[in-house]
Amino acid sequence: MPRQIVFTPKAAKPPATYSQAVKAAGLVFVSGTAPHDPANGQIKGATIQEQTRQCLTNITAILEEAGSSLDKVVWANWSLRDPAEFDTFNEEWVRWFPGDTPIGQGTLMPPLQRRAGFRVSIGVIAEA
Repeated sequence: MPRQIVFTPKAAKPPATYSQAVKAAGLVFVSGTAPHDPANGQIKGATIQEQTRQCLTNITAILEEAGSSLDKVVWANWSLRDPAEFDTFNEEWVRWFPGDTPIGQGTLMPPLQRRAGFRVSIGVIAEA
């Protein structure tokens, strides 16, 4: 399977320096996805739950464009602005992954994203 760039207008447009996702080797690699509304590019939601929901809505659209879905996610990486919000983030997370959850890793969000108003950013790898 040749490397394929994935883009959908149903998810927030990424910065010019990277793609929404790349399909390669039977997998879909979704870039760190911010809680931007695809309609206007603005951050959607003030709470960690709302922003997590928007990130996962964007990721769902990207995966669908790539011919995949959330139930095929095998790995996730999330960056949180405030590590104290992990439990609240996780409450929303399990609504989207109610059964067998993917493996994951969390990190502290870089200062540039914190200044931009993000509370969370999420990237995933899924089976194609």
